[in-house]
Amino acid sequence: MLKGIDPILSPELLMHLSAMGHGEWVAVVDANFTADYLAQGKPVVRLPGISLERTSQAVLSVLPLDTQLAQPAAYMKVCQTPDHHRTPAQNAVVKLLDTEGVKLAQIEAVERFAFYEKVKAASVIVQCGEGTAYGNALFCKGVILV
Repeated sequence: MLKGIDPILSPELLMHLSAMGHGEWVAVVDANFTADYLAQGKPVVRLPGISLERTSQAVLSVLPLDTQLAQPAAYMKVCQTPDHHRTPAQNAVVKLLDTEGVKLAQIEAVERFAFYEKVKAASVIVQCGEGTAYGNALFCKGVILV
């Protein structure tokens, strides 16, 4: 345990998040996601039993979002629905991002197969225990100025 660090952030996950540079993406995906297949050798860290919202909250507690991107956050768009349609799990992440100062226009709804392509480019995949469909998000790491 470390002081001030969310306890669900395992040493392995902290190592991968810390090693990421600005402009790199982390995917937080649900329990049904094809993480190993899409990882293509990149790390997959599992947090079973933890929701998308809770996992995203923990990741965002140590990961600054890229302020240079128009949309540094994304979620998988529900097939055959308008872009503004979101599942309860996705709404929880959007609300969490709002508390971080991220506006709705900065969160992209990404079509399912395009989302898979973005996950292939992610530096690390965090597979949480979210059991609902489309419980997937992407976050782009920004810079911490010291």
